[in-house]
Parts: sequence; C-alpha cells; structure tokens
Amino acid sequence: MAVTIKDVAKAANVSVASVSRTLNGSGTVTEETRQQVLAAARALRYIPHSGARSLSTSRTETIGVVLPDLYGEFFSELIRGIDTAARRRNLHLLVSSSHGDAGEAAAAIRAMSGRVDGLIVMSPHVDASFLAENLPDTLPIVLLNTHSTGHECSALAVDNYGGAAAMVQHLVEIGHRRIMMITGPSNNFESEERLRGFRETMARLLPGSDGKDLSVLRGDFSEESGYRAGQQLRALRRLPDAVFAANDMMAIGCLFALGEGGLQVPRDLALVGFDDIPTARFITPPLTTVRVRMTDMGSRALECLAFEIENPEGTKKSVQVLQTELVVRRSCGSPRAGGQFA
Repeated sequence: MAVTIKDVAKAANVSVASVSRTLNGSGTVTEETRQQVLAAARALRYIPHSGARSLSTSRTETIGVVLPDLYGEFFSELIRGIDTAARRRNLHLLVSSSHGDAGEAAAAIRAMSGRVDGLIVMSPHVDASFLAENLPDTLPIVLLNTHSTGHECSALAVDNYGGAAAMVQHLVEIGHRRIMMITGPSNNFESEERLRGFRETMARLLPGSDGKDLSVLRGDFSEESGYRAGQQLRALRRLPDAVFAANDMMAIGCLFALGEGGLQVPRDLALVGFDDIPTARFITPPLTTVRVRMTDMGSRALECLAFEIENPEGTKKSVQVLQTELVVRRSCGSPRAGGQFA
C-alpha cells in the first residue's frame, strides 16, 4: 500500500497538521520538527499526493501546453525553452498536439482544464469564440503566434512579416530579381504573415514582380512539401534566381530535391529559409535564414503565464512581438556570407 501522510506523522511522532505544514513549506513549524518530518518522509519514501495538495493550495503546479505539432526542431526547441523556465519554478508540463485540427485543439484544451494552473496555446484556430467555447474565464492563458483574438489574454508573436521583408530585401540587394516563395499551410498565422511580407516587399522593391501566385509554390512547413516544391522547380523551363522557403524544414527538403536533379545551390539558384533551426547551419551549403529565438519564446511564454498565475488580480495582459534576425550563410550566394557556424 502507498505510504500516507498519517504514516509519516506516526514515524516522526508529530501531528498530521505538522507534516502538512512542513511539506507545504509553511514557516510555522520549528526546525526540529521540520527535520523530523523530512527524515521520516525520506525513510518511508513518501510521495506527496498531487491531487490532495491541489485541493489545499488550489494549485496543481502543472502547466498545459497545446501545440499544432510536436514533430521537428522548431517545436522541440520551443518546448525546450518552456521546460527550462518551468524547471526553474518547479513546475511540470502537460503537453499535447492538435495536429492542426480545430476539434483536436478544443479536445486537448478541455481535457487539460482542471488539471493545470494555466495554458500556453499555439493554434491557427484560436480566436475569441474558440476560447469562449472551450476555456473557463478564470484559467490564465498565453497565446503563441496566433491571430489577434479580441480575448482578454496575453500573447507572444514573432515578427513574421518583418523577418520575411528583411529576407526579400537582402535577396534583392545582392542582385536577385526572379524570386519565388514556398509557402506554409493555409489558414496559418505565421505562414500568412511571412507570405504577406514576401509579396508586399517584392511589390515595393521590384514593381511588376508582386509575388502573386505565379511566384508561389504551396507547402505545409514539412520537409516533404519542400521536397515536392524542389521537384516542381526542377521542371521549370527557366529557374528563378532565388527561392525563399517559409521555414527551414521546407528549405532542406527543397535542397535535397534540387540536388537529385543535378542543381547546385547557390550556383544555379539561391535558397533561403526561416526559423534558423539547429540543423540549418550544418547542411551543405549552410542555409541563409531568418533567426527566430525559439527557446527564448518558450521561456518568455512560461514566465508570462507563471506571473499571471501568481498575480491573478489586476494582472495587465500583454502582447509581445519578438524580433527576428537575418543570418547570412552561403546558400544565398552573398559575397558577405558568414561561416558555417554563423
């Protein structure tokens, strides 16, 4: 049978209340009593019951995280940032994927309600009505890279538009004129903002080349869709000067397909990405990309949520925009390309 708090109290020769106060960190017990209780708990290998503790503290010490996917370096780095900040606060994570489906996102959020102290959510389906239908008003939530919801909650978003605009400007500055883009999935906030940055900057810098459908290949952020886009590029009668993939995973898939067709980057065309996943610097040629500090975004989201949980009254909701950084490597053909480890 599991060891109970009564067993610890008996072994330490103190009251159950003294054991509870000690294990909950209360300052109302003497040092002698605290040492007795801790020694007894260690000897009996007592594990506090989280459900019982949550009843007395109204906290589960657990944070829910709902993401559209768990596959790939972007999400692993994001989770790493959340986990690092959570461990500093002795918090646990409950992580789920919606697989890009609104129904699954709603089911994951509802399943976590009552089990977590707050939620970090990244989903293209989140808006005010979605939150109203699936979340209790009192549950703190921080949104990542989603549309403006009109809901009273804090949010963090990458400057996707600005990052895409900076990349197009760089490609134009080094002499590229025929530029194509591999997009991310439709109805995805990040994808839409990166495409908007591409199209509007093309129209501004290269009038007449406004990045409409003839300059766009459809992808879904996966390596496979990048590979298919690379196959489509190989079939073109005239290659573009440069290809801007809306994320690094698609750029890597595209690079592989181009290589299979005997094309070399950047000799035959430039290729660039977005995110700066760890692999981007180690492929050949190293990938020019837009750096998103994924682990920092995860850490900031957790810290923002933890602050709101600890200060439920009068907490001002915040919207933070995280700036991006252009990282120039050899894949774009720039004479100022940095080294492999830039």
